[in-house]
Amino acid sequence: MVPTDSEETDLHSMIRIFLAVVALAAALQAQAALEVLATVPEWAALAQEIGGANVKVYAATHALQDPHRIEAKPSLIARARNADLVIATGADLEVGWLPVVLRESGNAKVQPGRPGYFEAAQQVRMLEIPQRLDRAEGDVHPGGNPHIQTDPRNILKVGEALARRMADLDPANAPAYQAGIKTFADKWRTAMLRWEKEAAPLKGVPILVQHKAFPYLIDWLGMKEVGALELKPGVEPSAAHLAAVLAGLQAQPARMVIRPIYQPDGPSRWIEERARIPVVTLPFTVGGTPRAKDLFSLFDDTVQRLLEALR
Repeated sequence: MVPTDSEETDLHSMIRIFLAVVALAAALQAQAALEVLATVPEWAALAQEIGGANVKVYAATHALQDPHRIEAKPSLIARARNADLVIATGADLEVGWLPVVLRESGNAKVQPGRPGYFEAAQQVRMLEIPQRLDRAEGDVHPGGNPHIQTDPRNILKVGEALARRMADLDPANAPAYQAGIKTFADKWRTAMLRWEKEAAPLKGVPILVQHKAFPYLIDWLGMKEVGALELKPGVEPSAAHLAAVLAGLQAQPARMVIRPIYQPDGPSRWIEERARIPVVTLPFTVGGTPRAKDLFSLFDDTVQRLLEALR
């Protein structure tokens, strides 16, 4: 049977509508933001720098929280359930809570070993890898010290790897991620040169640390750690240990004590009062101080706080 003119018109209209729906669906898929769950503020900020309007980023923690000790709340599990990409520090930083969040999310895309799971620590050279593993020694990390974000050279290495992963997960926006990391890297290298020039007086300066949170910062700036207020990482120091640290300053003086913003300041203030050396509270991550609003101002503030302590 030969279709009538009316039937042909209806058929052509249906085809046009079908093609329009397919095109709209493809456009919406291309425009959909990549859902990113970052465990800590620095990786959330880095993903936003790279992805811009093509990503929707949520940080599981904020700067005043100890990233080792977070509760696996239902709200975090819900975020992981809807995520396309989870960015973790790794090196056991989040071992106490992230595995629970990922398991309970039921999201196969973001499980360890899948493309939707990214670990920053795998992209850099790790420091303070323990020679032996013994939990009696405190908060020991088998893969090395996880606080890699305090060295801006590590931020760049992580960013380059992260941009490649984002492009793999979202091929439609791959050119945007490539452009994003190039713009960021160019600005970041310029900023690093400025920070290193400004921080030159810090090279060789002896310091105490309240917590083993700064080996990467110390390595980058060439400072010298002469003692830690914690006898064991993550364990509150005893009065006897603080007294021993104070006595050790007779043989090896220090110019300052540095601590991350999220830790109580009692131990460092104890040393400050008796040794007459300043305490430097560092932002540690984005949002740690009013000035540390993004990755660039994080290092602006860090370097300036250390220099002010020298004066």
